[in-house]
Amino acid sequence: MPFSSLGISPQINKSLKENNFVKPTPIQSKVIPLVLKYKDIMAKAQTGSGKSASFVLPILEILHQNPREGKPKIRVLVLTPTRELTTQVANAFSIFGKFLPTPLKVVSVIGGESIGDQLYNIQQGCDIVVATSGRLLDIFSKKQMNLSKLEFFVLDEADKMLDLGFASELDLILEELPQKRQNLLFSATYPPKMLEIASRITSDPVEVKIEDEEVSVESIDQRVIEVNRENRSPLLRHLLNSYKWDLVLVFMANKRATDNIAAKFRKHGYKAESFHGDLEQEDRSYTLREFKNRKIRILFATDLATRGLDIDNISCVINFDLPRSPTEYIHRIGRTGRAGKEGIAISFIDHEDQEHFKLIEKRSNIKLKREQIKGYELIGDAPIKQKGKAPIKGKRKSKKDKLREKLERSDK
Repeated sequence: MPFSSLGISPQINKSLKENNFVKPTPIQSKVIPLVLKYKDIMAKAQTGSGKSASFVLPILEILHQNPREGKPKIRVLVLTPTRELTTQVANAFSIFGKFLPTPLKVVSVIGGESIGDQLYNIQQGCDIVVATSGRLLDIFSKKQMNLSKLEFFVLDEADKMLDLGFASELDLILEELPQKRQNLLFSATYPPKMLEIASRITSDPVEVKIEDEEVSVESIDQRVIEVNRENRSPLLRHLLNSYKWDLVLVFMANKRATDNIAAKFRKHGYKAESFHGDLEQEDRSYTLREFKNRKIRILFATDLATRGLDIDNISCVINFDLPRSPTEYIHRIGRTGRAGKEGIAISFIDHEDQEHFKLIEKRSNIKLKREQIKGYELIGDAPIKQKGKAPIKGKRKSKKDKLREKLERSDK
C-alpha cells in the first residue's frame, strides 16, 4: 500500500520517495487516515515503529490543504521528552514538507540553546513549534507566544515525559492552549498515570494499537553473561576485541559512571565517549554526529539514549547496568536490530541482579540462558538477604491521631 492511498498528496509523496520512504509502517497505515479525519488519537507505539511520520505526514497534508493567510501563526505544537527527539521531529516536518508550495516555518524550542534566538524565531512568525516541556514553560513565562490559532497538540513519547516530571507541568501548558484543537498522543506504555494525563487532554480519542509491533526484538540475539561487578570492564574489553563490532551502545546506571568508564576506555585506546543529560547541547549534538559517522565506535550512555535517537546500524547494545524496568529493557535493546537488520543485546548480571533480571524476563515474556566467559566467571556466593526489623507498634502516631490533634489545635 503506497502513501498516496492514505490520502497523502503528490508534493509530500515526492519528499517521501526522495528519502526512501516507500511503504507505510503498520502504525502509519492506521494513524494517518484518522488524523486526516480530524480524530483525536491515543496510540500505543514503540520506538522505531515509525510513529513520528504517522503524525508529521497528515499534519503537513492538512496544513497544505488549508494554507495560511499572511504572517505564519503557530498551528502545531509538538512536545517531546528530549532535545534530540525534538530536533529529529522538527527535521521530519522540514524534510517531508520540502516540496509544499507554501513553505512552512518550523521552530525547535529546547534547553541548552539561546532562548533569545528561539523567541525571536517564534515572533518572526512560525507554523510549527516542536519543544521540550521545560523550555516551553520558560518561553511561556516571557508572555510573548500566542497559541490562539493552534490546531494540533501532539505528545510524542508521552510515557517518557511522565518519567521526567511532565505531569506537574501539564496544567500550566494546557492553560495556554485553546480548547478546540486536535490532540494526538503517542506512548509506548499506558500506565494509570498516563491514562489520567490522557483524560485531561482529550475526552474521546480513537485508540490505536499495533498488536505485533514488539516482534521487532525477535531479530535481536539476546544474551545474558554472568560476571562479578568488578570484572565487567575487563569483560567488555574482551568482547570488543573478540567480536570487532562496528558501533556499540553501552547503557550505564548514572551520568558519573558514564563519564568515568568512557575516560578509562579511551586510555585503553578505544574510540569511546559518554552521552547523558548533563552535557551541553552542543556537546550532545557533536557526540551523536560523531557516533553516526563512526568517528566514535563505543557510546557509553544513560537511558537518555533509549528513545528518539535516529541512529541505525548499531551492532550491539550492552546493558552494563540493568535497566530499572522491563519496559526500559525493551527500549534499550530496540536500539539495535532496526529496519529489518539483525542485532545483538548483551546484559551483564551478578549475584545481586539475578532476581531483577528474572522479573525482566517474566514481564518481557523471554527466558534466556545464562552464560559465563572463561577467565571472567562469576565467583563467590549470593549475598543472604537480611530481613528488616519488624516495626515497633506504638512508636509512631497513626493518621487518625495526627488528624485528631490537628482538629483539637484548630478548636483552641
